Amino acid sequence: MADGDGLGEAATAAASPPAPAPGQSLSLGWRERLRAGLAGTGASLWFVAGLGLLYVLRVPLRLLTVFLNSLTPKFYVALTGTSSLISGLIFMFEWWYFHKHGTSFIEQVSVSHLRPLMGGTESSISEPGSPSSNRESETSRQNLSECKVWRNPLNLFRGAEYRRYTWVTGKEPLTYYDMNLSAQDHQTFFTCDTDFLRPSDTVMQKAWRERNPPARIKAAYQALELNNDCATAYVLLAEEEATTIVDAERLFKQALKAGETIYRRSQQCQHQSPQHEAQLRRDTNVLVYIKRRLAMCARKLGRIREAVKIMRDLMKEFPPLTMLNIHENLLESLLELQAYADVQAVLAKYDDISLPKSAAICYTAALLKTRTVSDKFCPETASRRGLSMAEINAVEAIHRAVEFNPHVPKYLLEMKSLILPPEHILKRGDSEAIAYAFFHLQHWKRIEGALNLLQCTWEGTFHHVSVYPKKELPFFMHFTAGLCSSTAMIALLTHQFPEIMGVFAKAVSMISRTCVEYL
Repeated sequence: MADGDGLGEAATAAASPPAPAPGQSLSLGWRERLRAGLAGTGASLWFVAGLGLLYVLRVPLRLLTVFLNSLTPKFYVALTGTSSLISGLIFMFEWWYFHKHGTSFIEQVSVSHLRPLMGGTESSISEPGSPSSNRESETSRQNLSECKVWRNPLNLFRGAEYRRYTWVTGKEPLTYYDMNLSAQDHQTFFTCDTDFLRPSDTVMQKAWRERNPPARIKAAYQALELNNDCATAYVLLAEEEATTIVDAERLFKQALKAGETIYRRSQQCQHQSPQHEAQLRRDTNVLVYIKRRLAMCARKLGRIREAVKIMRDLMKEFPPLTMLNIHENLLESLLELQAYADVQAVLAKYDDISLPKSAAICYTAALLKTRTVSDKFCPETASRRGLSMAEINAVEAIHRAVEFNPHVPKYLLEMKSLILPPEHILKRGDSEAIAYAFFHLQHWKRIEGALNLLQCTWEGTFHHVSVYPKKELPFFMHFTAGLCSSTAMIALLTHQFPEIMGVFAKAVSMISRTCVEYL
């Protein structure tokens, strides 16, 4: 008991705040009382300042009331009509801006520009160690894992594939936002703090930041002139200058030879300093990227077994790099080989609750369940006799997949046209659906009845259901719409009933004049 009481007293003492030093209590109390008093009198000071402003402007306000009394109803019609027109234009602009950018223009300008000028601060900022901030950070991490922009694991080659679209249509297939994200990825993966030690890496560091493709290609050649074994220079040329997959593969093989040499050299020096450890991480990223793209070249050139072997070796050699989603490349290649048992083995390893889900994982799992029953599935027969256990499992797998990303079925069922997939995708978004369907539609078509079962399940359950709530219209859209409607109504009433509205306007001016005289 004594030990228990001692532990309880110690815990109480540790939890209680330390006693203030002598003389400190009074000073802190005086400051807190002063701060509380200023905060309490803030509203009163603003009220007094408003009354003072009205008193100073009493003469101009009297002149204004006299001027308003002399106005005719025609003036009010013109005033309210003009106000309605202007507010209507503002409302239409707000509507267009909201549908294009997803936010209110007035609200964005107010928060971004006016609030800092007025000295506004966030009143709900929590202390870093407070429970509320911990809860908010945990919630933000959960939201970030659910909805986040990821690099497309199956992204196309810019020079050999995306550029073909530009040659045919004269349009750019990638948005500036997408290319900017890729530039950030390249700087993260292919640069480090020790680049200044190697002149070729310094040139490539500038090349990855360059927006103009010809300038990037020129910088890559400059880096090769300084160092013929600059792996990142070969990577850039393979991605952007090569016009065929064969040329890209040739450049990636040169990059692999240089990258392996640099990687072995970095492994020997990794323990010398933190800078050498950072350099090893960068060289590891470069090597993994090169091998992955070589596997994708082999897949596109029909050497699928070779691609599968490269991906498996890569996942065994660098297991921590799951964030690169190499298993999604492996899944697609195995589906092309129709090695469904191997696909199931990969899913069993990566379809885990601790790993981020993706449309490729969810819909591939649904495809494997569908494959066992789709060839004999008939909606009329199933409605008469009921679903078998295998059919129930297939339907539930489709349910889970559609709940994760409801945009995919429209592309798999070819209800929406496919376009070239972007280099970055939003998990559970339309861009992920495009990227998945672009590469996996052929696998669904290969299995007889799979798309039929998908269509029956999707139309029966999810056709009119959206798992995403619609965006609420911002306040200023309601405000401008109300202002436009009310001023238009006043203009119409003033035009139709000028005498009544004139009496109403004079009554308002009389009330305002009385208030001014009272002040």
